[in-house]
Amino acid sequence: MSGPFVFPVRDIAHRAGEMREFDVEVPAPAKWGEGLVYVAQGEPVQLRVRLESVHEGILVTTEVDTTYRGVCGRCLEDIDRPVEVEFQELFGYPGTEATDFEVQDDHVDLETPVRDSIVLSLPFQPVCQPDCPGLDPVTGEKLAAGTVPETPIDERWAALKALTPDQDDVAARRLASDTEKS
Repeated sequence: MSGPFVFPVRDIAHRAGEMREFDVEVPAPAKWGEGLVYVAQGEPVQLRVRLESVHEGILVTTEVDTTYRGVCGRCLEDIDRPVEVEFQELFGYPGTEATDFEVQDDHVDLETPVRDSIVLSLPFQPVCQPDCPGLDPVTGEKLAAGTVPETPIDERWAALKALTPDQDDVAARRLASDTEKS
């Protein structure tokens, strides 16, 4: 078996204490992620892999760097951000204790644990900036930073608006009364 995520362990298998390190860049074989953000197919994935032989199998320690793309969950602007994850997984020897992953034909295939660790680290509600104001619910336009959307008045209560003073009228009356007192 071969592929960009497959690493040979023939020279360290069953030799506890032996170690090999790899630093590779491979393209993502498929789109990873189904929410608002994802790692696109073909996106470069940087892997720093350490394979250590232990009595139970091959202990794999990996650092993964790539970039995710998508849209902001508030304003729908395009976003493009780096994602960095680390994981450690034991690939057991066949026929020994049950493990999630096994050494197969003197190699380990890291595609599944790499994909899983990246997808689980993607934000569920991504934002373009921490204080993104989002969209105006009436116009659908992106709000400027610090802007608060105007809350529409329910039509059933519109008749009461005529009975309440307008905030501009209240401010004008206060200003007129302050100038009269002076």
